[in-house]
Amino acid sequence: MCLAIPVEVVALHQGDVATVDVGGVRKDISLALVEDVAVGDFVILHVGYALQKLDRDEARKTLEAIAAAMVVPS
Repeated sequence: MCLAIPVEVVALHQGDVATVDVGGVRKDISLALVEDVAVGDFVILHVGYALQKLDRDEARKTLEAIAAAMVVPS
């Protein structure tokens, strides 16, 4: 099974590299497969590569659904 998650671009670097953030965790990823990415954009991340840009509202909804799915009832 593959998992791709929305992440926010927080910095752009040379060579199609960006730093992204999800839930306070930051990681450098490749933007080689996506064009016109800016700081503040959301992208879908899979195995270290941004696959496409994502609307901010869709990213928020997806991240909320992921967070809700991780809650274990007591």
